[in-house]
Amino acid sequence: MGPFDSEKHEYAKRLYSAYENRQAFGKDQIPESINSRLAYEVQQVVTDKKAQNGEPLAGYKISLTSPETQQLFSSEKPLYGALTAPAISGNTIELSSMLSPLIEIELIFLIQEDIDAADSTATILEKTLVAPGIEVPDSRFTEWFPNITLGQVIADSAVAGRIVVGEPAKSHSYDQLDQVRGELLLDGEPIASGSSSEVLGHPVNAIKWLAAELEAHGLKLKRGLTVSSGTFILPKPLEKGRYEAKYEGIGSVELTVH
Repeated sequence: MGPFDSEKHEYAKRLYSAYENRQAFGKDQIPESINSRLAYEVQQVVTDKKAQNGEPLAGYKISLTSPETQQLFSSEKPLYGALTAPAISGNTIELSSMLSPLIEIELIFLIQEDIDAADSTATILEKTLVAPGIEVPDSRFTEWFPNITLGQVIADSAVAGRIVVGEPAKSHSYDQLDQVRGELLLDGEPIASGSSSEVLGHPVNAIKWLAAELEAHGLKLKRGLTVSSGTFILPKPLEKGRYEAKYEGIGSVELTVH
C-alpha cells in the first residue's frame, strides 16, 4: 500500500467513525489541502463501507451549482456526494440526531432509466421524474459552514445529511423546469426564496453534469437512484418547527423538525 492509499484509508476511517458515532471532529483531521482526486477516492471508500454495513447507495446530491456557492468554496464547477439509504428521510427529523445541519430547497430527480453522459437534456428528462424536495446538509466537521475547503467537502460526501422527497410532478418539460420559483417557509412564514435558474442555469444541466462526472470516476447514474439537484437558496440553519418548500408548477413538500 503506497502513501496515497494509506492516506485515503486513514481519512476514510476518520470520516466513517464520525458518521457512525455521530460525533463531529475538528477540521485538522482531514488536511485543508486535500485535492479533489484524493477526496473523491476517500468519499468512495466511505460509501463502500456504508454499503458493507447495510446502507446501500440510494443516490447523489449535487452541490456548488450557483456562482455564489462556488465562490464560497473557491470552485469553478459543482461537486457531488453519495447518498446512502438512511439519507432518504421521511417527513420528520429529530434535531438531536444531526450534528450541525442546514436546510435548502432543491428539486429531486428520480432516475427511471440509466443515464449516460452522452444523453441530451431532452433524453434525461424522458428518463426521470421530478419531485419537490428539501435537503438537510450536515457535516462530520465541527464549525463547517462555510469554513472547510473544497476537498474537505468532497471527502465528506458533499456534507450529505438527509433529503426529503415529495410527490413527483405529473409532467416536467424543459420549459416547466425553467426559472421555477421556490419558497421555503418555517411555521407558515416565508424565510427564503429562489429560482431553479440558480442550478447551473437549469436543473437538468446539473443531472447532465453529474452523469458525466460519475463516468469520469468509473461510476454510473443508474435506474432507481435519487438525485438532489442543487439548491435554489443559500442554506439556512435547521431549527425546530414545521418547514414547507413550495415550487411553482411542481408542488410542495413538508418537513417537521422536533
